[in-house]
Amino acid sequence: MMHVPAFDLKRNYESVKSEIKEALDRVLDSQKFILGDEVEKFENEIASYLKVAYAIGCGSGTDALLLSLLALDVRDGDEVITTPYTFFATASSIVRLRARPVFVDIDPLTYNIDINKIEERITSRTKAVIVVHLFGQMAPIGKLELLLSEKSVHLIEDCAQSFGSWRKVNGEIKRCGTIGTFGCFSFYPTKNLGGYGDGGLMTTDVDVLAKRIRKLRSHGSLNDYIHEELGMNSRLDAIQAAILRCKLRHVDEWNKKRRIIAERYHLLFETHEITEFVKYPREMEGGYHVFNQYVIRCKKRDALIEHLNEHGVGTRIYYPLPLHLQPAFDSLGYKKGDFPEAEKLSQDCLALPMYPELMPEEQEYVVETMARFYRQ
Repeated sequence: MMHVPAFDLKRNYESVKSEIKEALDRVLDSQKFILGDEVEKFENEIASYLKVAYAIGCGSGTDALLLSLLALDVRDGDEVITTPYTFFATASSIVRLRARPVFVDIDPLTYNIDINKIEERITSRTKAVIVVHLFGQMAPIGKLELLLSEKSVHLIEDCAQSFGSWRKVNGEIKRCGTIGTFGCFSFYPTKNLGGYGDGGLMTTDVDVLAKRIRKLRSHGSLNDYIHEELGMNSRLDAIQAAILRCKLRHVDEWNKKRRIIAERYHLLFETHEITEFVKYPREMEGGYHVFNQYVIRCKKRDALIEHLNEHGVGTRIYYPLPLHLQPAFDSLGYKKGDFPEAEKLSQDCLALPMYPELMPEEQEYVVETMARFYRQ
């Protein structure tokens, strides 16, 4: 029996170990651990990679969302439109500010928010729209720009799972995190650009907002012990920045390997003739999917998970309960049936092993094991 974990961060570390150790030594020798030169260099390198004016590091992807909403003065009584099918932080950041998340159902093929249903949910209280580029695929947000601008509604991109993804907008390649008022990134270890702890970052092209974010991430202060407003403690540390600088040099190569692995999964499903049981993720035309996760839709999911586990194959469910049905959001008044596409996906989705170091023979074993299950 082969063992194929859902994630294997050790393999990735082995490929960059010498670079990481050199970076850590550099920080330890400097004895400068919070913000400082290492973080500033990382911010500049990210801004250059994404082609944005400003990149501002913070403590986590969750904090990036919260700081962005704070910078836009989202408050009690405001509404923020987003998807019910994503990680909890997207909506909890809204609720923490006493604003209301207004959910819009998903596109069942791409799993991203259905862009065409957003306009009908905009009201006079709508302050922002948070579009999540889920599982590594950038949503088609180009056509949202004009609509939201006309209605004075801000666009925030949740790019936690999609670093390096892009779409063509009016013939020009636009990376995720470069179209909205803010782009919000997470560097959680399992992300395709991940650190060795928590970390996050925001991007913007607006000077005044960049300045305010820098202030908000450090207790509302730009100068020692002078606090102009209430902020929070959310500063990227130098160790994470140094590690991420190393990994940034390799992320495009790793994303290419992820795409090859995804294509191999597609072909294996066809070869083993199980496409009547398994629907693999679709890449939208005009975009570049980086497959942070490889999420299929499948029949008899729970029994399949048990079978795979018994044969050494690790899997994950993203996400078993949509946000509108989470107990923490009971007070919002949503109910089962409100967003049927998100609810259906939560019942049949399954993430298979996906990381750049996944070997072809391991993928073959995963799909063979699935095929045996469906043939029995």
